Amino acid sequence: MKESNLTVGVQIVFYSMYGHIYKMAKAIEEGVKQVAGANVSLFQVLELVPEEVLIKSGAKEAQKQFQHIPVAKTSQLVEADAIIFGTPTRFGNMCAQMRNFLDQTGGIWAKGGLIGKVASVFSSTATQHGGQETTITSFHSTLLHHGMIIVGVPYSAAGLTYMDAVSGGSPYGSTTLAGADGKREPTANELEIARFQGKHVAEITKLLKIGKSVKL
Repeated sequence: MKESNLTVGVQIVFYSMYGHIYKMAKAIEEGVKQVAGANVSLFQVLELVPEEVLIKSGAKEAQKQFQHIPVAKTSQLVEADAIIFGTPTRFGNMCAQMRNFLDQTGGIWAKGGLIGKVASVFSSTATQHGGQETTITSFHSTLLHHGMIIVGVPYSAAGLTYMDAVSGGSPYGSTTLAGADGKREPTANELEIARFQGKHVAEITKLLKIGKSVKL
């Protein structure tokens, strides 16, 4: 298969309560699109919080900005060459909405449907030390059970060494800080790391697919 004719399908599957993860997902999407032949689709996982709670917290209004994004179905995961998951942190772990979604992939696991596919994770927290890294690394356990190939963010992403201001971002994946009141928006540096992640995942996926197409 010629590289010029090769395409890779990347899915970005996320949950966002107030829009921070959605904005990071859009930046990752931009990064994926920088790679020739990479096709990218965004999906959100099903909301589980009661509507009255969403309204009271202000999340219902915030979620209007991405209500057009289709809800993910577990069956679609097998169609992707790479899946980039985005989740806010809940006490150092992924959110319940994402956990619920992944817990429905048992049938896919039984058939080995995700073995050899590329996976990556990005996250957000309210505070600077709120569990960004543990959320991503604990997320990896599920991906490894599925036999997926985990890709992070190497230090060739210059934003990882940015020290002039508080910033998210780690070698495990791009991250952002929402602030205790949720008013802090992803910064230029955080969004740039997210773009890097999207591009890097697409590039690695393309290289792996080229390798698989070569007949030894």
